[in-house]
Formats: sequence, C-alpha cells, structure tokens
Amino acid sequence: MKSMRTRIALGLAVGAAVIAVPLTASSAFAADPPAGDGWEQVGAESYDSWQACYDQMQEDLKLNPQYHEATCVSAPQQGLPNLYAEWMR
Repeated sequence: MKSMRTRIALGLAVGAAVIAVPLTASSAFAADPPAGDGWEQVGAESYDSWQACYDQMQEDLKLNPQYHEATCVSAPQQGLPNLYAEWMR
C-alpha cells in the first residue's frame, strides 16, 4: 500500500502534466496570413461563422487606429472546429 505522501506527489505530477500538455500544444498555433504585406496576427477565437468573426474584427478595428484593415482566417484545431485567426494590418 502506498503512503499518502506518495499518492499526493503522484497526483500533483499527473495534474501538472494534464495542464502542461494542452498549453504547450496550443502555443504552436499559427494560421497562414492573408495575401499581401503587413498582416499581423492579433488573436484567435471561436466564432459561429466567418461572418461573425469578421464583424467582430471590424468593431475591434475602430479601437486600434494603428491598423486600417482586418480579417479572419479559418484555422480549425482539434477540439476547436470553429477557430478563426484574427489578422490586422
């Protein structure tokens, strides 16, 4: 029978691994930029449709005067089929 200290240590190690794996897997996310120069990816979010993403980006564009154009690129990920990369220039 394992001691309580061993069980706690094992539980903490498993918990840390469960948290670390999805975080490291998602940090490599990058969708291809739209055609043209100067595009910067400013985020990624799940939306019901491309139009919903685009509409939100047009609203966000008003709050970011350093950019003059915004769009979305579909970038589905495992578990996130409606993920869109958000781009501005």
